[in-house]
Amino acid sequence: MVTLPPREDPAPQPIEAHQARTTAESFGVDAARYDRARPPYPDALVTRIVEASPGTAVLDVGCGTGIVARQFAAAGCTVLGVDPDARMVEFARSTGVSAEVGTFEEWEPAGRTYDAVVAGQAWHWVDPVAGAAKAARILRPGGRLAVFGHAFDAPPTVTAAYTEAFRRVAPDSPMNRGPAAGTRTALDIYQEMFARAADGIRTAGGYDEPEQWRFTWPQSYTREEWLDHLPTTGALTRLEPAALAEILDQVGAAVDALGGSFTMPYTTLAATARRLPVS
Repeated sequence: MVTLPPREDPAPQPIEAHQARTTAESFGVDAARYDRARPPYPDALVTRIVEASPGTAVLDVGCGTGIVARQFAAAGCTVLGVDPDARMVEFARSTGVSAEVGTFEEWEPAGRTYDAVVAGQAWHWVDPVAGAAKAARILRPGGRLAVFGHAFDAPPTVTAAYTEAFRRVAPDSPMNRGPAAGTRTALDIYQEMFARAADGIRTAGGYDEPEQWRFTWPQSYTREEWLDHLPTTGALTRLEPAALAEILDQVGAAVDALGGSFTMPYTTLAATARRLPVS
């Protein structure tokens, strides 16, 4: 068990992800690609959340195409998804997932309560305090809030090709305003992201001390698979087709130089806390 201490002197954030609504609601531009290209979550993570919850009623926040929801359903849970993008909800429903359209902060639970509230690769699109407070209101005593996501870095030459092409075709993008490529790893960024999530849980109140869970596993990609994955990322979902094609051509050439495929480590991080009994 690893606890998540409060951040000391956190760096100021020019805009929080949950305020970037146009990006947050852009992933449904190609829902089928998203569902095909995004990897699932470790079975060990799903099992641990289920075993640490008092029952099997699960709310999946930012359910997207239903990747997380289907994993929890396969583990014996009854799952409802909520997502702001109607296109993603429509796709999720087509796979058998029960889902409703709406941002979590504004979604109406209508008296429903849950044993676990989960969010896969989505909690950064939710206000970290308002979201944790709402989860606390709909969690049964002893219920669990668990938010998680994948951190990964492609090989340096592939990352460099992507960064150079993206800065060329989208020079004014906010994505270009952070530290220079190579100065921070994806794991560094995700550690900060989940520290903010833990701070939100503490500020909202009603939970025990947040914990961090970590799962590491390898993921292999062919050239085609990586170029299928990239357009599902938030930096690229709103690009014009010509700009996207230019990036994919340059990245594809970098993957070709590695022999047409690569394997990299994925780290799945989770910030999680138990809902305290109501006194």
